[in-house]
Amino acid sequence: MQITVAGTKKEIKDNTTVSELIVSENVETPEYVTVTVNDEFIASDKIGSTVLKDGDTVEFLYFMGGGSVR
Repeated sequence: MQITVAGTKKEIKDNTTVSELIVSENVETPEYVTVTVNDEFIASDKIGSTVLKDGDTVEFLYFMGGGSVR
C-alpha cells in the first residue's frame, strides 16, 4: 500500500503500525517524536496499535524549546 511520509510517497506493507513505521524510517530520538496521521495527533500510548491505511499521510513532529536569556 502507499502512504505519504513527510511529503514523500512510500510503499509499505499492509497492517503496518505507526511504531513499525518509526523504526523503518529510522526516526531520530523516537521517544521525543509526536506523530500525526491525516493531521490527527496519535497519543503516545496508541502508536503501537494504530494501523496505517492506504493513502494515509504521516508527519513526525519534534517540539523544541528555546528562547533567549535576558
